[in-house]
Amino acid sequence: MAMVMLHPSWCAVWGRIDRDRFALLGSSSLQPVWSPQGRFLVVGDIWFSDRASLLPEIAITKNKSDSEILAYLWEKEGENCLTKLEGIFSFIIWEKERDRLWLVRDASGGRTLYYTQQNSTYYIAPRLATLQPWHSQTLNLVALRDYLSTAFVPGEQTLWQDVRELSPGTILLLPESERKSYFDLKENISSASREDRARELRSLLNQIVPEYLPVNESVGVYLSGGLDSSCIAALAAQYCDRQVFTYSIHFGADCQNELEFSSLVANHCQTEHRILEITPQQMWEKLPIAMANLDDPIGDPLTVPNYLLGQLAREDVRVILNGEGGDPCFGGPKNQPMLLNRLYNSTQTDLLSAYLNSYQKCAEHLPQLLKPDIFQAVVNKPSVFTTYLASDAAYLNRLMTLNIRFKGADHILTKVNNLTRSALLEGRSPLFDRRIIEFSLCIPPEYKLAGAVEKAILKEAVKDLLPPAIVQRPKSGMMVPVQRWFYQHWQRSAKKLLLDRRAAIAPYLNQKLMREWLNYRGDIWQRYGVKLWLLVSLEYWLREQQKP
Repeated sequence: MAMVMLHPSWCAVWGRIDRDRFALLGSSSLQPVWSPQGRFLVVGDIWFSDRASLLPEIAITKNKSDSEILAYLWEKEGENCLTKLEGIFSFIIWEKERDRLWLVRDASGGRTLYYTQQNSTYYIAPRLATLQPWHSQTLNLVALRDYLSTAFVPGEQTLWQDVRELSPGTILLLPESERKSYFDLKENISSASREDRARELRSLLNQIVPEYLPVNESVGVYLSGGLDSSCIAALAAQYCDRQVFTYSIHFGADCQNELEFSSLVANHCQTEHRILEITPQQMWEKLPIAMANLDDPIGDPLTVPNYLLGQLAREDVRVILNGEGGDPCFGGPKNQPMLLNRLYNSTQTDLLSAYLNSYQKCAEHLPQLLKPDIFQAVVNKPSVFTTYLASDAAYLNRLMTLNIRFKGADHILTKVNNLTRSALLEGRSPLFDRRIIEFSLCIPPEYKLAGAVEKAILKEAVKDLLPPAIVQRPKSGMMVPVQRWFYQHWQRSAKKLLLDRRAAIAPYLNQKLMREWLNYRGDIWQRYGVKLWLLVSLEYWLREQQKP
């Protein structure tokens, strides 16, 4: 692909390839590892947070790589070793003698793994664009529908018809095509007081955050000033023996920001604080390269800020932490639209529509936005969200499971992974650790959303770490002023991009409706900006994919 260098860039080929059954293409820096007896070959993107606890069990030295640790464990225990592994990883394991191949992805989805098949040959890679030479350019219309509804592509589908993504916590065994989960998001509520649960959570955070710190070097933290990123910054400052750097953004003096709160936390934790102002010109000009660095498109306006912040952080650190995961695991305010829907719509006749509309993207406009033949092709296709919405778990836990499984793995974590890697930076999300997720599913919903207080148990767990103003404030979120910036700065450029008859999205979408949005006709709720950003992001992503 033009403009970017994908990291990691390897591709594995398994099947009928000349005289061999397995080959590795791409990155020369990747070192495949054979197990001690030469039975299994390990290839992957692997970081174990708990490697210190694994070393004594397999009696190997500290200087072994995480891939070597995995090779020892797999030869000893096979798939059973997966229940012991904490961290961020996607990998493949080839058993040479029996010619079998395992594809494995970590429990929360911190790393990605994609595959496509041509006849009896499989191509597998950690980055979607690496597979471009081996699949057709046919769009997956259901994935397109889902992207327009949520601003990301959920589940195992990708925007390409012929390419699949391995789900988090999943093993795929070839040639049997046997797929099974080694980690399931299951509610397991147990009785204990909120105070006891808060103490347990704090103990877990005290264990996990130090594991996520790099050894003998500084660490960075993306710091918004909200509860989640603030508690990670405070714990990093407490446990890191080197300088901690924190990074915040804003969009100019005329835009609302959270710098008061992020600066308060930075001062409280004595971090080296960097503040980045992002202009409308930067947002527009850097969108193509941000999209080129993503696997599937993500229509979140924070993609460009994430990209720019990664470039800044790489000047200081190699590893950057973030507070992603607090909302989906502990009942953040983004669940409120669905909770209100349940309160005031007791019949719950169409829970899926309510869920999709809660994203406030283009779900309600699909009959007009998609061209008639495209809409008819997808209108009755099942949704990946349906099974989770219909589960018998507590209602809030159903919503949280959806957010962890899809918005977490397919939006938040893949965005963190791709855009930090674009700066040769490693992003880590302690609040998305498997142990945190498991713990969150044991907590009664009323400990998470206690009346009007969101994330009540997390606030209780970290209240001594932070100033009261941070713990007590409600979440406001980082709002990118795309509504105003389209009107003031981007309208002409967006019209040229989206309304071109040769636009990549033209065969699928109704440009007449897009023209009405670009002219702000009927925008009563002032939401056209986020919809237009979603469409512009998709157009740029498709254009980047078409480059040689």
